[in-house]
Amino acid sequence: MKKMKEKECIAMLLAGGQGSRLGALTKTIAKPAVSFGGKYRIIDFSLSNCANSNIDTVGVLTQYRPYLLNTYIGTGSAWGLDSSTGGVAILPPYATESGGRWYEGTADAIFRNLDYIRLYRPKYVLILSGDHLYRMDYRKMLKRHIEKEADLTISVMKVPMEEASRFGIMTAQEDGRIVKFSEKPKEPDSDLASMGIYIFSTDVLEAALVQDSTDPTSEHDFGKNIIPKLLAEGKNLFTYEFSGFWKDVGTIPAFHETSMDLLEPEPPFDLADEEFPIFSNENISPPQYIGPDAAVENSFIGNGSQIFGKVVHSVISVDSFVGKGAVVTDSVLLPGAIVRENAIVTRAILGENTEVKAGGIFGNAEGEIVVTGDDSVVE
Repeated sequence: MKKMKEKECIAMLLAGGQGSRLGALTKTIAKPAVSFGGKYRIIDFSLSNCANSNIDTVGVLTQYRPYLLNTYIGTGSAWGLDSSTGGVAILPPYATESGGRWYEGTADAIFRNLDYIRLYRPKYVLILSGDHLYRMDYRKMLKRHIEKEADLTISVMKVPMEEASRFGIMTAQEDGRIVKFSEKPKEPDSDLASMGIYIFSTDVLEAALVQDSTDPTSEHDFGKNIIPKLLAEGKNLFTYEFSGFWKDVGTIPAFHETSMDLLEPEPPFDLADEEFPIFSNENISPPQYIGPDAAVENSFIGNGSQIFGKVVHSVISVDSFVGKGAVVTDSVLLPGAIVRENAIVTRAILGENTEVKAGGIFGNAEGEIVVTGDDSVVE
């Protein structure tokens, strides 16, 4: 195999998860492909972080229902990741002379793509999840990794102690050296939660993955297997503490709440920050059209959308439609959603290209958020 130009650091982006907690939204697409914020998809955030951090070589590991994600990423040009000496590459599971199978865990997914990593001979490998919302300059994390002469650096953020049992928790010394890792401990002794963002020195990563691949008792997972093993071996593991916005929108309530937060006067996560932009590969649509009798209050209206009814405190994604007499309140319409004349949508999430028929009622002001999958019809 031809060797490419040697890279200091490349990224491996895990984007194959189903995201089953998002229910109907991930029935036909992988979680990283779910639309968010009117014109973005969740994977845009990790890809944009790479682009803004000058990491120009990204392997995207896909698995569950990958077609939309593969098509959306395309050549990577939307994020400036279309370099002839790197760029973005889609890495699905593939067959070898011994057969083919699904990725069996996060570590197994990287192990089975070691040839891709070796192609660029990087000194360091950044491993990311493709399903979180955040901005991070990975160069700062890499700088700390190099300064500490670390074998592995793990990005962490402080969480309330009462919530720490939900996370993988790092116990570290004052200099950041990790001395203990606990996966969802019942009685946590630290508030430093792993964000699932890792920088490995490549030789350490490769050796650990090769050894793990032959262990029949392993679940082939970074949190459950690789990190505890490296700690037990006395490797140099350090934390990188992150204090910015980071959100896992892996449940319907979290997805809806975070979408509504975008409408605040000073949102916790500003999608329009020009200094660290979030890029999207959505097709460029014409400007939105607001009809003469329409009413829009504290809402985001995406390009290509047509509004003839009333929209209150809602996120209306690109190419959506709200008919005359219809009322949409506290809701999220994903791309191409249609709310026909005199229909009422309240505290709901409409999947892509979903249609609420004329006069239909979907959701209510009380109770749980209601949601449809893509291409649904609501009478």
